[in-house]
Amino acid sequence: MTDASTSGLLDAARARLAGSPRERLGDWASNRRILGIGRAPRILPVTEAWHVGVLLIGDERVFATGEVLRARHEAVRGYTAEAQRARSERAAAAFRGGFAEGEVLHLGWTEMDAAAVDRGETSGILSLAHGVPQVAWSHTGPPRPLEDYLDDMLSLR
Repeated sequence: MTDASTSGLLDAARARLAGSPRERLGDWASNRRILGIGRAPRILPVTEAWHVGVLLIGDERVFATGEVLRARHEAVRGYTAEAQRARSERAAAAFRGGFAEGEVLHLGWTEMDAAAVDRGETSGILSLAHGVPQVAWSHTGPPRPLEDYLDDMLSLR
């Protein structure tokens, strides 16, 4: 019998994911000046997790996804939209921070507290409804039972 708590469901997912590839999470580095010269912005690796839909499941922690990027070397490119230029700059910052060319990374993720959810609190996109852990997998749709969501997402692997 599986532990139907948020923590138990995430532990069961970790067991199913064991041996699967993970993706790294990154965060902006503080901008230090060296000899009075500022460095270009960088995104540094923080941790790694399995990407399971709207969740990033780490060894002991769980996160809500943010932006998914692919690191790449900075190059002069022409853009029709400012948003494309900004995204390219973030991808270059990840490359400068130590992510490999073409590596997928996550930026703007949010850490959640599974134990708080088990106590009846909401943490990010995780909540408890009538004793059943839920995940808000869409901004427009209602929350969905976490157990069903994880089963569906892990069956796709």
